Amino acid sequence: MPITATITIKIPNRLGMHARPATMFAEIAGQFEAEITVAHGGHDPVDGKSIMQLMMLAATQGTPLVILATGGDADAAVEELKSLVANGFNE
Repeated sequence: MPITATITIKIPNRLGMHARPATMFAEIAGQFEAEITVAHGGHDPVDGKSIMQLMMLAATQGTPLVILATGGDADAAVEELKSLVANGFNE
């Protein structure tokens, strides 16, 4: 049975998930074997490794993101992505 990890975290940075944060998120997500999806509100989950899909979420400051990872390194993936978002994408 695959390992699943999830977290809900709000976007703290003023500009939300624009191109640079989406790129950073996708690059970090791509370092893991786990399948990673991201969702908020009533939106369908998107591929956390796709810059364009992440930008299509139109996630603004204060938006709660649900990050879900499934796979052997799911826990590590969620922790790394949680840290990125919590630090405001280093902006």
